[in-house]
Amino acid sequence: QVQLVESGGGSVQAGGSLRLSCGASVDISKNYCVAWFRQAPGKEREGVAAIDSDGSPVYSDSVKGRFTISQDNAENTVHLQMSSLQPEDTATYYCAVEDLPLCSGDPLRGWGMNYWGRGTLVTISS
Repeated sequence: QVQLVESGGGSVQAGGSLRLSCGASVDISKNYCVAWFRQAPGKEREGVAAIDSDGSPVYSDSVKGRFTISQDNAENTVHLQMSSLQPEDTATYYCAVEDLPLCSGDPLRGWGMNYWGRGTLVTISS
């Protein structure tokens, strides 16, 4: 069983930055694919970034160039650095892991994810 806890959400103005963290109960730098998803009220869940044990990140087109996913191996944590935030980035952000060392298929679809956190709310005001 992998437990995930997201933190770092909050409210910022458009153009600002936030760093989300996903703390795990296991060493998620090895043998896991980790991804960040978001869901805004009334909208479908959207995968935004993923990284696996070889450190290769993938991003959705909507966040590419603005968000960066990274691993902090010492802290069993994966971060999502978000910059140039816009009101459309407002959502609850979730991290999830797939218990494979390399992400299977398209991790941003979420199909292979075995464990999910409870989310952290990000609100961007214009």
